[in-house]
Amino acid sequence: MKNRILVVDDEHLIRWSLEQNLKKQGYDVSVAGSGEDALRILQEETPDLMLLDIQLPGMNGLEVLEKIKELEDDVVVIMVTALGVLETAVKAMRLGAHDYINKPFNLDELAIVIKKALETRELKREVAHLRAAQPRPFGIGGIIGNSGDLQHVLNMVRKIAKSDAGTVLIQGESGTGKELIAKAIHYEGGRAEKPFMAINCAAVPETLLESELLGHEKGAFTDAKSQKKGLFEMAHGGTVFLDEIGDMPLAIQAKLLRVLEDRTFRRVGGTRDVHVDIRIVSATNKDLLQAIADKTFRNDLYYRLQVIPIFLPPLRERRADIPLLVSHFIENFNREFAKNVKRISPQAEKILLEYAWPGNIRELRNVIERAVILENEETIESSHLPRELVAQAVPSSSGPISFSLPPEGIDIEDVERELIRQALEASDGNQSKAAKKLNLGIDAFRYRMKKFKFL
Repeated sequence: MKNRILVVDDEHLIRWSLEQNLKKQGYDVSVAGSGEDALRILQEETPDLMLLDIQLPGMNGLEVLEKIKELEDDVVVIMVTALGVLETAVKAMRLGAHDYINKPFNLDELAIVIKKALETRELKREVAHLRAAQPRPFGIGGIIGNSGDLQHVLNMVRKIAKSDAGTVLIQGESGTGKELIAKAIHYEGGRAEKPFMAINCAAVPETLLESELLGHEKGAFTDAKSQKKGLFEMAHGGTVFLDEIGDMPLAIQAKLLRVLEDRTFRRVGGTRDVHVDIRIVSATNKDLLQAIADKTFRNDLYYRLQVIPIFLPPLRERRADIPLLVSHFIENFNREFAKNVKRISPQAEKILLEYAWPGNIRELRNVIERAVILENEETIESSHLPRELVAQAVPSSSGPISFSLPPEGIDIEDVERELIRQALEASDGNQSKAAKKLNLGIDAFRYRMKKFKFL
């Protein structure tokens, strides 16, 4: 199939000369004498490449270029001018032009420029096609579980990813998969092709954390021998994940607040504001309200962070997902370690279902990895599990609950709402006591209070 080229120039001789030359090279060529004519042709049949003169009657070439990129961003545009003004070239490139040539031009050189531009366009299309055909590296598809609480979280992730929400707070115990959720928000949305930058605020010394986030100017401190961009700047257009934000020092919390409010900051030692377009996803396993009471976390930062809060339930509250996770981990570790484990015995599965999992999914993953590495049998038996885990496994319920399902059925969320109400009533509104009555952590209980409008 021939590539289609549209030549836009107000000089008849140039249009005719280019048309004849390009047709000889095997291109399908159309011509236009003004920007308005070019846009009409563009709406009827989209060219692969456009040679666009800057000096045109009516709309000038830059105005036409801007309009083209609104209508059909895939068109490769090469600007043509007799002026050779650097500022014009820079502006054209910023508006999306692929290249820039001056009149008078050599037809052989122009042929090379056109050929390379079309090859670049085709390569970009192939890359886009391959990316679209491949599953997202850290999308929702990689998050395992069918429990109601997890599905509620994943529905929120889908909505957040497709939105312009700039601030998200993920709360949950250590090992529940907060970073996996952060990556799903990034890779399921429009920022997927931009950087995902992560940092653990508890793992970086206070003296370095500010420089890691904001960057620094040359000479800002003794070891600053050159300018360095920070995570916020390097993630422009993408996402910054601030893990363990509850451990961020107060001095840096104040600077983060400014970034959250207007997406600007200054590098350490800098005097110029840097503007960035980033989504900030934070995560913590701490009770931030208690941290505020302890004066280790800023009240204003907390309310700015939790514009969209997500609570990840601990594994003990989604036990039905344990068999799915076990199968997933066995499959992964079989592949990684060239093993052939096919199943887990009913006895071993029962132990896993009854264990409290203080380390959550991370701990379960480690247990299965250990069993797959150390054992050579096709079935994981209870004897393959760590002794301390077997010793601590207890039945998840003290006995059957006396409850009769109405003949017409019932909405399970109505039951959950009523249990929250009764627990609060029996505890005179004390949230900690109410959470214990339902065997929930305080974060999980508050999440449900918000879900059912008790907060």
